[in-house]
Amino acid sequence: MKIKFNLYIIAASLSLVLLSLSSCKKYVEAKLATNLISKDDAFASDNSATSATLSLYSNYSFLNSIQYETWASGLSADELQNTTAVSDYVQFTQNVVSTTNGTSSNYIWGYSYQVIRYANLIIDGLDKTSGVSATVKNQLTGEAKFFRAFMFLNLVNLYGGVPLTTDPVELNNATKPRASVAEVYAQVISDLKDAQNLLPTAYVGTAALRVRVNKWAATALLARAYLYNKDYVNAEAEATKVIGAGTYTMATTANAFINTSSETILQLSSLYGASGFTSYRTTSSANNIVPPIFVLSGAFTKDFEMNDNRKTTWVDSTTYNVVKYYRINKYKVQTATASTLGNEYTVLLRLAEQYLIRAEARAQQSNITGAQADINIIRARAGLGNTTASTTAGLLTAVAKERKLELFGEYSHRWFDLKRMGLADAVLGSLKTTYKSSAQLFPIPSDQILLNANLTQNPGY
Repeated sequence: MKIKFNLYIIAASLSLVLLSLSSCKKYVEAKLATNLISKDDAFASDNSATSATLSLYSNYSFLNSIQYETWASGLSADELQNTTAVSDYVQFTQNVVSTTNGTSSNYIWGYSYQVIRYANLIIDGLDKTSGVSATVKNQLTGEAKFFRAFMFLNLVNLYGGVPLTTDPVELNNATKPRASVAEVYAQVISDLKDAQNLLPTAYVGTAALRVRVNKWAATALLARAYLYNKDYVNAEAEATKVIGAGTYTMATTANAFINTSSETILQLSSLYGASGFTSYRTTSSANNIVPPIFVLSGAFTKDFEMNDNRKTTWVDSTTYNVVKYYRINKYKVQTATASTLGNEYTVLLRLAEQYLIRAEARAQQSNITGAQADINIIRARAGLGNTTASTTAGLLTAVAKERKLELFGEYSHRWFDLKRMGLADAVLGSLKTTYKSSAQLFPIPSDQILLNANLTQNPGY
């Protein structure tokens, strides 16, 4: 299936933004390379500004940051295991992450801040231009603020308080100290509220594919931010807006991750229709095929109830050297080409999470019947009967279990849940002899502390 706009305009659009906006003065007058456009032209029109902003979706930094964050978090929790001897991955598995861990420094911290930098430059460029129409300016600014909020929300849950680098001038960000956790959440919520107000409810481009941020995507991420920040009233309210929008419905487990799924709120397009998470798969499920680098941990599948459609549809296995490995099977397209198009993208937000957010928020407010109703929607799709939980404590336990079995392999959900629900010490302490409470935050990369003397290290490192 073709899409009506191109999300792969990287060479020109990213280069023009980074080159033309990263300095505040022209200290040297020089001719631009032939593949670049000038600062004056970068945000001079709807088309050029749109090209620059679309680079947020397709650039290497964003996809790699969320890939490596997913793997590192899954290994740190009780979700994934690593089938290789790569030192960086072993450190996450054992919860003994070094301050020099390259995955943390380069892919998670470094790439996340690159995305934030791109967003800052786009927000600033749009703010200063008079050549972009109001409708397009609102759309693009809302998209950039969504991406900035997405990155900061991940960073604050991975590292604790982090520098709030919202200035488009890089030198002004270079020596910023760590903001408090509360300050980072305030920035995330402010950006997402702005995005809500700026973005339309309709999707730009091919609406059925849902590959551009709209108001409901911003609202869905805001519901998550409120839940993580323990603001249960607002978490329930924002999740209810998405659920009640009339735009999304729960898909079958078989169709939840195809690129026309009715459940998808936002997904990243790919050129030929294969997800960025095909690395969970190997070319065959036949025995004696080397398993993927990341597979489900050995005990994970034991939590599925009998006849749970999620296990049947989203998990498969392969045996290699007489060891059975359980693979994540949510995305089924291994490879796709121009002649063999796939039908999967990379899902960022989907409706099931909104029901789980609302269920948890309602349970925290002692709304027993409301929480039960939301949990039962998730369980019904999985082919299971209604929850038997009937108390606040019981419902919170039920939500934690449903989140584990519904959202596995998708970003850092399980790792963040264990920490914010106060379960990490009990769950991981019983599984890993090397686990300690201070491991709930990754260390600030040592190379960043060398560059910025105002950064402080997390306890335990």
